[in-house]
Amino acid sequence: MAEQDIKVKFFNLSPDEVWRIYLTNGPDGVLAAAPPLLRFLMKSSNVFNQLIPSDPRCIWCHAPFHGLGAPLMKALGRGQSSFNPSICRDCENMVRTYHGGAEVETAILFADIRGSTTLAEKIPPAEFRGLIDRFFRASTDVLIRANGFIDKLIGDEVTAFFVPGMAGHHYARHALHAGLEILRATGHEDPEGPWIPVGVGIHYGVAYVGAVGSQDGSSDLTILGDAANTAARLASQAKAGEVLISSSLAAAAELDTRDLTARRLELKGRSEPVDTFSLTVAPRAG
Repeated sequence: MAEQDIKVKFFNLSPDEVWRIYLTNGPDGVLAAAPPLLRFLMKSSNVFNQLIPSDPRCIWCHAPFHGLGAPLMKALGRGQSSFNPSICRDCENMVRTYHGGAEVETAILFADIRGSTTLAEKIPPAEFRGLIDRFFRASTDVLIRANGFIDKLIGDEVTAFFVPGMAGHHYARHALHAGLEILRATGHEDPEGPWIPVGVGIHYGVAYVGAVGSQDGSSDLTILGDAANTAARLASQAKAGEVLISSSLAAAAELDTRDLTARRLELKGRSEPVDTFSLTVAPRAG
């Protein structure tokens, strides 16, 4: 019997049902669905992890990545994942072996470096690599603090999604705040200009979130569907220093849009235009 089948039998639920519970209701929902013994073991582990300093932590099991608890977590196989900085290695293994997923409402964020090709032509490769590393570190720090799940770090782009099971009831608002914080973290509040130009796109809609398998039996956690594609298109249209959000994200975040710049955009691959709003961060006083 496959490992994932054994784990599912502990819950007496299908993999997709377990994923849906987690994505919409978080660890408490999964605990409520678990049999008594498994519920006790899972809860004890999470409580133990939460008692050990310090933040940031695995978004699933709360294992600390920094501070006094980090060496212990590494020894227990719960050090920070190299696959995804939002989770620990043990939870990464669960994703890679436990196929499943669900269609859920989610807020999806893409952050792109503007003009990276031109920038790469102007500076030495090693310097460009250092700049990309700094962008990834700054962006992931913001997203982890906002309880977003980092989907991909690729090229000059960071992708993350926010669902209620991870980011709470106001997950769309957290996504919006994270987009603005990424601009601040990359220096767009600096009167002299950012240390790297970044544009952000955020969309709200139904997407498939789950583990997608490959031929060798391993899985990666990803987000798929039209909502993800729309978020990517918004990011490609965002100017440096701009967070471009869809009207559906604005509504989900309960954002007052009366003073915002509205734009109706024709996005590649979409038959209908998308209504958007533009947000920026004001430069600090010099």
